[in-house]
Amino acid sequence: MTAFSQPGWQIALWAITYLFIVTASIVGNGTVIWIILSHQQMRTVTNYFIVNLALSDLLMSALNTVFNFIYACHNVWYFGEGFCRFHNFVPVTAMFVSIYSMTAVAAERYMAIIYPFKQKLSAANTKVIIGIIWLVACGLAFPQFFYAQVITDNGMAKCAVAWPHDHGQRQQLTYHIAVIVLVYVLPLTVMFVTYSAIGITLWHNDVPGDHTNMVYYHRKTVAKKKFVRAMVAVVITFAICWFPYHLYFILGSIWKEINRQKYIQQVYLAVFLLAMSSAMYSPIIYCCLNHRFRSGFRIAFQWCPCVKATERDQLNLSYPPP
Repeated sequence: MTAFSQPGWQIALWAITYLFIVTASIVGNGTVIWIILSHQQMRTVTNYFIVNLALSDLLMSALNTVFNFIYACHNVWYFGEGFCRFHNFVPVTAMFVSIYSMTAVAAERYMAIIYPFKQKLSAANTKVIIGIIWLVACGLAFPQFFYAQVITDNGMAKCAVAWPHDHGQRQQLTYHIAVIVLVYVLPLTVMFVTYSAIGITLWHNDVPGDHTNMVYYHRKTVAKKKFVRAMVAVVITFAICWFPYHLYFILGSIWKEINRQKYIQQVYLAVFLLAMSSAMYSPIIYCCLNHRFRSGFRIAFQWCPCVKATERDQLNLSYPPP
C-alpha cells in the first residue's frame, strides 16, 4: 500500500472516528473493571471472566489501534523494531483472550443452569483458567512476535512478519487459517451450542413447587435470561465485527495483488475500524441489558450533570446476584 492520498478532511474524519472508538473503549471497559472489582458482591466467577474480557479489549484499544491507524495512513513504520514485534503480538493475544473469556462465561453459565446441583467453579480455579487463557494466547501470538521485523521497501520502513523459507507464503496462510479456527470458528461454535442449550432450558422450563417457590424461581429465571441475552448480544457483536477482518487477511494471503488495489487503504481502515469497535460495544450492551451494570455506570458517572445515581443503584451493587 502507498501513503494515504485522500483529502485532509477525510484523514481528519478517519482520525476522529478512531479516536472516539479508542476513548469509548478505554473508558467503557475501564468502568466495567471498576464496577466489578470495587464492589464485593459483583466479584462472581462469571464477572471475573468479564473483567478478563474487558481488560483484553482495553489493552487492544490502548496499545494497538492508534499505532495501526497511523501505519495504515502513512504506510511507514515510525516506532522501531521492538514495538513492531509487540504490534504484531497484541492483536492475536487480545482476540484470543476476548473470545475465550466469552467462551468461559458461556461454559460457566451452561454448568450453572443445566447442572445447578453440581459444584460450582471456585474463585481459585477461575484464576487458574484465566491464567491458562493468557498463556495459550501468548503462545499462539508468539510466531507473529518472533518473525516480525522492520524491513525497507522502496526506501520506506515497513513492519512485516517475515516467515522463514516461505516463498509461496504457505506458512503465512496456514497460520492465518489456524488463528481464525482457534479464535473465531471453534469458540463461536462452542458458544452457539452452549447458549442454545441454555436458551432451551430457560425458555421452556416449567416452574416447580408452590406459589412461593414459583415467584422466587421466576425472578431468578428472569435475571438469568437477561444476563444470557446480554452475553449473546456481546458474542454476536464480536462475530459480526471481526468477520471482515479475518476475511481480509485470508484474501491477502491468497490474492497477492490485494494491496495494490486503488481503494485498499480505505477498505482496510474500514475493516480495522469495525474490528476495533467491537471493544466499545460490550460495555454499552452491559449497561443497556443489565440493571446492575447500569447502576454501576450511573455511580461511576454521577459527576456528570445529566447523570443521577440513587440509593437504589447502590443497593443493586450491594446484594448477591441471583
